[in-house]
Amino acid sequence: MSHPAVDPKLLEVLVCPITKGPLRYDADAQELISDQAHLAYPIREGIPIMLPDEARQLDEAK
Repeated sequence: MSHPAVDPKLLEVLVCPITKGPLRYDADAQELISDQAHLAYPIREGIPIMLPDEARQLDEAK
């Protein structure tokens, strides 16, 4: 399944709304990952949803 592309310039300026730290793009899962907050923010139709209430909690064990 093809996903809409996220603008690379947008990815450069987005930060975690909780920690203000960097995010990492997971293209397969269509998520932006905040390693500091242990949250994954969804990307829907190419648009990052940067709301903590919409984020998925990541497992601590990696």
